[in-house]
Amino acid sequence: MPDDNRVFIFDTTLRDGEQSPGATMTREEKVRMARQLETLGVDIIEAGFPAASEGDFQAVSAIAAAVKTPVVTALCRALASDIDRGYEAIKKAERRRIHTFIATSELHMEHKLGKTPEQVLDMAEAAVRHAAGKGVEVQFSAEDASRSDPAFLVAVCERVIAAGATILNIPDTVGYAQPAEFADLIRHLRATVRGAEGVTFAVHCHNDLGLAVANTLAALHAGARQAEVTLSGIGERAGNASLEQVVMSLNTRPNYYNLSTGIVTEELFPSCRRLSGIIGQPIPPYAPIMGRNAFAHESGIHQHGILKDRRTYEIMTAENIGRKGAVVVLGKHSGRHALDAKVKELGYTITDDELLVVFDAVKQLADRKQRILDEDIEALILEKVLRRPDRYALQYLSVHCGNVELAPFAVVEMLVEGETKRHYSAGSGPVDAVFNAVCQAVGRKPELEEYQINAITGGTDAQGEVTVRIRDGAATTVGRGVHDDVIMASTLAFINALNRLAKKEEERICPQL
Repeated sequence: MPDDNRVFIFDTTLRDGEQSPGATMTREEKVRMARQLETLGVDIIEAGFPAASEGDFQAVSAIAAAVKTPVVTALCRALASDIDRGYEAIKKAERRRIHTFIATSELHMEHKLGKTPEQVLDMAEAAVRHAAGKGVEVQFSAEDASRSDPAFLVAVCERVIAAGATILNIPDTVGYAQPAEFADLIRHLRATVRGAEGVTFAVHCHNDLGLAVANTLAALHAGARQAEVTLSGIGERAGNASLEQVVMSLNTRPNYYNLSTGIVTEELFPSCRRLSGIIGQPIPPYAPIMGRNAFAHESGIHQHGILKDRRTYEIMTAENIGRKGAVVVLGKHSGRHALDAKVKELGYTITDDELLVVFDAVKQLADRKQRILDEDIEALILEKVLRRPDRYALQYLSVHCGNVELAPFAVVEMLVEGETKRHYSAGSGPVDAVFNAVCQAVGRKPELEEYQINAITGGTDAQGEVTVRIRDGAATTVGRGVHDDVIMASTLAFINALNRLAKKEEERICPQL
């Protein structure tokens, strides 16, 4: 296809996506996710907002040094100090971009910025000119563009193009636009803005009305050539446009869109699974493309059609997005070489010492579970190797429960900052008793806001994956635990959340586009 038909995928999972409640990632987790995004084939990685905090600055710097192929971009307000900080964070990247923004809607200019339209024009121009002086690509975003006066939006675009911006982002910041309306706006800007032929128009759509993907696709059809997206659509409020949905829409309907991307579609499912494991939020079963029900067929009529020709009810294949059927891959008699091959097949890179840790865990699991599936291996890697170092660690757990008059109770022995502590507690149920005992051991009592449990695979011997969300004051975080004993999985998830809470980076002040 001609270059004009190439859509650039700008992934903001590590910036806007991380602003999703409970999706905070550590620096190491962000680097791992960035490497997976590089394998996926994204063109641009928005690594973070360096001026927000020292932690965010360090994470952006680490990502800039870790990836080679994607452009690494830093988000900056229209302030010289933000831009200087952003440049310092990405200067080690082989391909660099400064992404600066300012609000352009009357509502935002008056009530949020307290600026006149002329002041906003001057600030946008000055910011872009300052960024262009760094010798890097410059992207400008007109925050709340979909609710901005079109004539003023044209004026802003012309000013920033003259100052050196080569990518113009038109965000639907609050998910207000409708697809046809948003497409008309893109056409209007491309036809009206002086210099439009020399820049790339981008779109960044939020999902407040469930239209983020539809608006993104409408804009691409109207001539935008950069889509700002996140894995699984995570992000502020109702989230962003989903990377996998946008990409597979373009791939599935090539005759309609006549557009292509550089995404390796077989890495879509592994990427979403990787994100799910890192942030401790399971993929919803009914999620388009990625959910476990996306390729399930229960209706007899559907099953009959599928058996005759899969195209009757499947517009893409599971293999296209990197999903595989559940097959037995390892057991108690498998060796380390087989495990090493499977780990690499699943897309993970671990050291020899880490392989031994996973190997021991597989052997232990094989004693309790007849079949070891790909999902089991991945869960063990995430649990035993890639989870963040623990301040609190479980050493012993005993739980009593049943339909007897004696209340459920738990005994835990934990290592708390190097000191062994043993506590007993009762509760309304076994999980409540365990959580109470753990809270006594660590000396804090957060509120449990959410508790979810999923079976990683089928069968009564499946590993349970538990996700919890806890709150302590204003701070919230999630934790994840995996074990074939669901009470143990719950305990591990709760302790993981406590560790995240204890080590959580200082709260960042992150704007939204």
